[in-house]
Amino acid sequence: MGIESILVFILIGAIAGWLAGVIVSGFGFGLLGNIVIGIIGAFIAGALFPRLGFGVGGGILWAIIHATLGAVILLVLIRIVKRA
Repeated sequence: MGIESILVFILIGAIAGWLAGVIVSGFGFGLLGNIVIGIIGAFIAGALFPRLGFGVGGGILWAIIHATLGAVILLVLIRIVKRA
């Protein structure tokens, strides 16, 4: 994996984490927190969506949407666990 791929991966994670934070909590989690949440969300969505029959197109925009949806799922699950 080249440096460009890693930078795109981090950028998508940061954007997705920030969007998920705004959607779920109303604010982001800082740059590092957004990156971590976005990358974990992308892995969750990558594992969950194909099993449910959801497919997304290619490109950066779809990657951001995909990672954001996974990050929203992650943040909602964390919120449920915290309340329990």
